[in-house]
Amino acid sequence: MAQNGIVELPATNTDVALASPWNVIVENDPINLMSYVTLVFQRVFGYPRTQAEKLMLEVHTKGRAIVWSGGREQAEMYVHQLHGYQLLARMEKVE
Repeated sequence: MAQNGIVELPATNTDVALASPWNVIVENDPINLMSYVTLVFQRVFGYPRTQAEKLMLEVHTKGRAIVWSGGREQAEMYVHQLHGYQLLARMEKVE
C-alpha cells in the first residue's frame, strides 16, 4: 500500500537471508599467542580488554567461541578482517 508516494515491497528470500542473524566464530589454532588474539578482538570489534580476554580464553579452552552475532554482510566483513590477522574464523547462520 502506498503512503506519501512510498510503495512497500514484500520481503524476498534474499532480504530475509541477509537480515537473519549470523555468528562469527573463531577457532583455536596452535600458532597465535593469546595476547595477540586478545589484541585482534579489541581492534576488529572494539571490545574492551576484559571482554576480548574472556572471548580469547573461551577460544583457548573450548576450542572455539562466538565472537559476534548480527547481519550477514557485517559478519562476512568481520570474518574477512579476522582472516587478515591470520585467525581461523568462519560464520554460520543462527537457526
